[in-house]
Amino acid sequence: MCKLEILTDDFLKQFKTVSELNNFLEALHRRGLEKILEVKLVTHLSHEKHQKSSHPNSRNGYGKKKIRTHSSEQELRVPRDREGSFETEIESIPKHTLKTVFLLIICISLLSL
Repeated sequence: MCKLEILTDDFLKQFKTVSELNNFLEALHRRGLEKILEVKLVTHLSHEKHQKSSHPNSRNGYGKKKIRTHSSEQELRVPRDREGSFETEIESIPKHTLKTVFLLIICISLLSL
């Protein structure tokens, strides 16, 4: 199945106004960025959440970070590590990775409807 085939007419009919569509896209964008940062933290720490590691660094909850998008300002839930060495810069993520993750999130979100 093509990734865009999930965006059926029936799915898109639920948006009655431009505002509803924009709210959906902003929520999807925020969730996508939060998931990307979680994946980056796993790579940074070299172990999954709740997995034991000989590494002294580990997860240390979440912080908040405001980002400015093309249409609004959003607050992200950003994972932290104990050493404070985790880089949370979204710009450091390759653009093709962002596009792939966003498409996957769209697919997963649509399948759960």
